[in-house]
Amino acid sequence: MNQHKFYDVCITGGGLAGLSLSILLSGKGYKVALLEKEKYPLHRLCGEYISMESWPFLLNLGLQLDKMELPRISKLEISSPSGIILKSNLDTGGFGISRHFLDEHLSILAKKNGVDVFENTKVKDIQYDKGQFNTIYDLGTIQSKMAIAAAGKRSNLDINWSRNFIKKKPSKLNNYIGVKYHVTTDIPSDTISLHNFENGYCGVSKVEGNKYCVCYLTTAENLKKSNNSIEQMENDILQKNPLLEKLFKESVKINTSPITISQISFDIKSLVEKHIIMLGDAAGMITPLCGNGMSMAFRSAQIIFDLSNQYLSGNISYLELEGQYKIQWNNEFSNRLKLGRVVQSLFGKSMITNIFISVMKKMPFFTKLIIKNTHGKTF
Repeated sequence: MNQHKFYDVCITGGGLAGLSLSILLSGKGYKVALLEKEKYPLHRLCGEYISMESWPFLLNLGLQLDKMELPRISKLEISSPSGIILKSNLDTGGFGISRHFLDEHLSILAKKNGVDVFENTKVKDIQYDKGQFNTIYDLGTIQSKMAIAAAGKRSNLDINWSRNFIKKKPSKLNNYIGVKYHVTTDIPSDTISLHNFENGYCGVSKVEGNKYCVCYLTTAENLKKSNNSIEQMENDILQKNPLLEKLFKESVKINTSPITISQISFDIKSLVEKHIIMLGDAAGMITPLCGNGMSMAFRSAQIIFDLSNQYLSGNISYLELEGQYKIQWNNEFSNRLKLGRVVQSLFGKSMITNIFISVMKKMPFFTKLIIKNTHGKTF
């Protein structure tokens, strides 16, 4: 990379938000650099369910979704730790697609669009200096008019900048671990399941091919109690839920070594750091119980794309861009995130979760209301 090359926009992080934003910007003729610390294709920790609100957006990016034979998901199943089952239709619905498959196709589109995609590139810092941004990586510096940080749930930038959520003491909102497998199994392909266990829950849904995504979230304390053994934790804690016991015993793991991540935080995060726009999970995460994080990543990219286009075209100032981004992001997501935190607080303890799901079974309108308010409109 030529360290003197100048870009309109430099994006750190090549996940859903970063890739889709790079495609939108390059489609308008802007020079875009995207820096990704891994190499495509890759697996990422993710529930791999996308609500249908994002379908038109992805078609607009150039993804030929209709030709991908993706499973359509129209039903929801929730179980309590003791095995009480709640079933509901998903009015909006969604579809399953693995991150390995989706990120690869988005990265190919970005490169075809003219985005300079730099893989295996770790960003050390992003600095703002007199109206210009310097993105510092291991082999040099990229200069740009705008810098976007879309580096995911928790990155070295978050730690280097001592962001507020990093400094918080461990709590029920910020000390989770995530584990994901792909498996083959024999369960309905039109259903997404959320199976609760003590201090955690596990999502199961079909993706492309003959694969299912099994992704669970739990506390670091659960792992500690299991001698830091994922296998022991799954045997001793997760499989106390009879549906999870059946799932683990009757499924065949495609990847025996799971994808894992620690110190996941659902705390409130700042949307702008040192004039750098935070995007996707770097700006805020909805609890996986609400199952809509992937669509939020795409919608946040759409929001900042519209504002970036106005700024780069000279129609608004950068300070106006920052202000409008905060307003539009909060209008779109803040209520969803608040509801997600409330719902999260009602799950985890066996007795409370059993009672809550039993009540929800008798009040189906309440379930539909939660689903409706954790999803957005088609965009």
